[in-house]
Amino acid sequence: MYIPEKRKNRQITLFDFNQSCGMELDPINEWIKLAHAIPWSKMEAKYVAMFPSKTGRPATPFRMALGVLIIQKRKKLSDRDVIKEIQENPYLQYFLGMEKFSHQAPIKPSVIVSFRKRLTADYLMEVNEYILEISGVTKEHEPKNESKNAKAANTRSDDIENLGTAILDATCSPSNIRYPQDFSLLNEAREKLEDMIDYFHKNYHPWDKPRTYRRIARKEYLALAKSKKRTEKKIRATIRKQLGYVKRDLEYLEDYMEAGYALPSKHIDYYLTIQKLYEQQKYMYENKTHSVEDRIVSISQPYLRPIVRGKAKSPVEFGAKYDVSIDEKGHARLEKLSFDAYNENTIFVDAMNRYKERTGHYPKRVLVDQIYRTRDNRNFCKDHNITMSGPKLGRPSKDKKSTKEEYQDNTDRIEVERFFSTEKRCNGAGLIMTKLEETTLSSIAMSVLVTNLFAVDLTGIFLLFFSDNISSEKTEHYIIIDDVV
Repeated sequence: MYIPEKRKNRQITLFDFNQSCGMELDPINEWIKLAHAIPWSKMEAKYVAMFPSKTGRPATPFRMALGVLIIQKRKKLSDRDVIKEIQENPYLQYFLGMEKFSHQAPIKPSVIVSFRKRLTADYLMEVNEYILEISGVTKEHEPKNESKNAKAANTRSDDIENLGTAILDATCSPSNIRYPQDFSLLNEAREKLEDMIDYFHKNYHPWDKPRTYRRIARKEYLALAKSKKRTEKKIRATIRKQLGYVKRDLEYLEDYMEAGYALPSKHIDYYLTIQKLYEQQKYMYENKTHSVEDRIVSISQPYLRPIVRGKAKSPVEFGAKYDVSIDEKGHARLEKLSFDAYNENTIFVDAMNRYKERTGHYPKRVLVDQIYRTRDNRNFCKDHNITMSGPKLGRPSKDKKSTKEEYQDNTDRIEVERFFSTEKRCNGAGLIMTKLEETTLSSIAMSVLVTNLFAVDLTGIFLLFFSDNISSEKTEHYIIIDDVV
């Protein structure tokens, strides 16, 4: 059951917020400004539809659910730490819509996982799109002199000429997992299979406990793990032995299940993952290769895939890959989010078509790196009169004007790198700590949303409505917020 906010008491203003020791809330605090810049009630409609039942305990309000996730991303805190931070900070409590300051925790830390499951990546991108529609350009993208073409950019017409700029690039947000090595993954799989065998023997004891050689297997694993110089011969020998132990344990478990005994639900996913891991590792060992389709790099998070980025610091990352587009207003949008190592150039045409759906016209120029400059994408830009950054195909041009334009395009394209830097350093996308597939995607989408929230201009005049109870009349307060550096 869910009770919309309009049925509850509206939040009082910051002047009447229950503040101890004569403390007053600063109206220019970023959390106060953000609390009134976000249209909570309008974004709540779809959230209400998630609770069709009219009975039962009322669900947590939408503002509390989304607000906690925003605070967590902005401050890069764990589920427990973000609740402690909210208990101690009156600005954060005001941001969450609480009527007065309280030292009690508004929710339990375990509830935050439910918020991430409920507020999916698609839903958060809808929220992001709604916020960008009602917000203006960022401070870095404010035009000095508004031309006639700039004024006409807001009009929607199929015949309008191309206007604006689109920047497109891809990145990866790595998940918090141990660096995967073949012999360590097999050792972890062996240990989990031994736990399953112990479960069958302890609860059912159908026959004598099978021999697993766990002490010998552990000793052989540590001999390689602690070795300073790991030769290829030693690594292959260890992998071969670990494959044998895993195969034997899988056969033991098959005997138990053929006899009518079933694994508990907490072990089923691990069992299926280990079966696939064994097949992959056996294939790579027999064919002397290090690549296989849909390679498993984590038993606890089998949906993760290796993403080759080619960076000097980390050539391969393990997490979700996604494309972000930035328009001439400085607004960022997720174009694609996936755990698979897809090719970025395949989403170029869709990104340009979505740009036209939003604005009514294609961008005048699009700034991309080399991987997007395929022949098909170049032909698409040529057919729709879009200027693509980078050198043309064929012999390099000697025209100094073209060289200057290419330099300016490369300079402007840095904007997307700046966004990635802010998103990863300040808003939690640098290392994803969630453990579930849906919460990992939601966490990345939340990082994009929060980066946009704190990039748009929040200054202006806010209209606050409040009432002491539901039946009282609404009054209005106008607060003029000046620009603050």
